[in-house]
Amino acid sequence: MRTVKLIRAAKAGYISLSAVLCGLGAILVVNPGLSVSLMGRLLAAVLIAYGCIKLVGYFSRDLYRLAFQFDLAFGTLLIVLGALILCMPSAAINALCVIMGVETIADGLFKVQTALDARRFGLERWWLILALAVATAGFGVALALRPTQATEALVALLGMTLLAEGQLNLCVGVCAVKIIDRQCVDGELL
Repeated sequence: MRTVKLIRAAKAGYISLSAVLCGLGAILVVNPGLSVSLMGRLLAAVLIAYGCIKLVGYFSRDLYRLAFQFDLAFGTLLIVLGALILCMPSAAINALCVIMGVETIADGLFKVQTALDARRFGLERWWLILALAVATAGFGVALALRPTQATEALVALLGMTLLAEGQLNLCVGVCAVKIIDRQCVDGELL
C-alpha cells in the first residue's frame, strides 16, 4: 500500500509557493523600482521551484485529479521559463512581462477548465476558482499587451499579475486537492 505523503508534499508545496508568489507580487506593487535583474533572478527561482512542485503534484495522483491535471506540461514549461530568465537576468522588463503574461493567460485558461471540472465533481467553491481564473487571465492579457512603456508601471502590473496568480493557485490548492488516508484511484488503493 502506498501512502499519501507525495500528495501532502505537493499540496503543501503548492500552497507555500502560491503564498510566495503573492508575497513577491505585493513587493513589486509596493516597490516597483526594484532592480530588473534582481527581480528576474527572484522570479526565475520561484518559477523553477513552482515547476518542480507542479511535477510532484502531477505524479501524486490526488483523489480528484483537478489541481494537478495539467501540471506535467505546465510544470515543465515553468522550469524552462525560469531557466531562460536565469540565463538573461538583465533582460528588458518588456520581455519578462510578455513571458509572464503568456504564462499567466495559459494558467488562467487551464484553471477555468479546472473550475468547470470541480463543478462537475460537486466542489462547493468551484465558482471562486472560476472567478479568480478569469481575473488572472485578464491580468495576463494586460501584462502581455504592455499598456505602458513606463518601467515602474510595468513592474507594478507584473506584481498585480503575480499576486492574482498566487491567489488563484492558493485557492485551487486549498479547494481542489482532497487528501484522505486510504483513497482509491484507478482501482488502486493508495
